[in-house]
Amino acid sequence: MTSEVRDVESKHGSSSRNASTVLEKTPKGIVLGKDGKPCRVCTTFRDWTKQERKKQHGVTEAVGTFSAAALNSASTSSIPQAPQECPPDVEQLGRATWTFLHTMAAYYPEVPSYEQQRSMKSFLTTFSQFYPCDPCAEHFRDEMRKKPPRVESRWALGRWICEMHNLVNEQLGKEIFDCDKIDERWKDGPKDKRCD
Repeated sequence: MTSEVRDVESKHGSSSRNASTVLEKTPKGIVLGKDGKPCRVCTTFRDWTKQERKKQHGVTEAVGTFSAAALNSASTSSIPQAPQECPPDVEQLGRATWTFLHTMAAYYPEVPSYEQQRSMKSFLTTFSQFYPCDPCAEHFRDEMRKKPPRVESRWALGRWICEMHNLVNEQLGKEIFDCDKIDERWKDGPKDKRCD
């Protein structure tokens, strides 16, 4: 049994055969939520719309409204970003979340009180419980258990968030950010003053 099947079994309480069936029926790029159904906010817009077009293709094929060639060309055309009125996908949500977390850390007190430190730890714990992308939230909680938030100073929190972000970047094959430049990126702006 693959680790993916075990993960599905443990998350969804299904037998090995049911878990294998879920994986076989799940289109590539689609992430399942806790309920075992496709998770819109856990999936890229591109993969979500591709799945939806395939569903439409099946419906229209049965009805005979469109030609298969027209649908195939529509399903393979790439849509770089969701229209503004669409719910966020995993990429939009991730960018907005990291922007918020980095900026919050940049404006955290240099020397926070005990109460501020407690509140920040509580916020991060609560945040990880309610983040809409279940696999993302679970990963964040796992990493927080391995490396608890450092909230003793603005610099410590900013560095911790940067390191957490870099774990995700590495996992996704993205560029690693230089955590020595967190103030330049998230608070002060570049030294050449192009943001002033």
